[in-house]
Amino acid sequence: MYFVIFTSMNKEFIDKWISQLKKGSLSFVILGVLAYEQEYYGYDLIQEVKKKTTIDIAEGTLYPLLIRLKNEGLVESQWVPQKTGIPRKYYKITKEGQSTFLEMRSYWAGLNQHLTTLTHAL
Repeated sequence: MYFVIFTSMNKEFIDKWISQLKKGSLSFVILGVLAYEQEYYGYDLIQEVKKKTTIDIAEGTLYPLLIRLKNEGLVESQWVPQKTGIPRKYYKITKEGQSTFLEMRSYWAGLNQHLTTLTHAL
């Protein structure tokens, strides 16, 4: 019985840890998707993140993040009229966003290398 309780507690801890990792890396992921200089509107950006990662991002998470990235000057947006329906807001990375992404990618690569070394040593 003790093992079952421990496993349940462990699963909760792991779930929280995974959630924190996803939240902490989401800006990096969004900038990474946008780094290839393609414009995306929100729904397409969510689909692209799902396709390239295991992160399931909700609109309620994406749009506040895009606002923060825009306020930081890392992305910009524009309304694009559609042939049918309402206009869509498309997002693209700025030059500052490209530069920031490259710095983040460099840090991530170093961190990944250290974590890989650590986990192989265990």
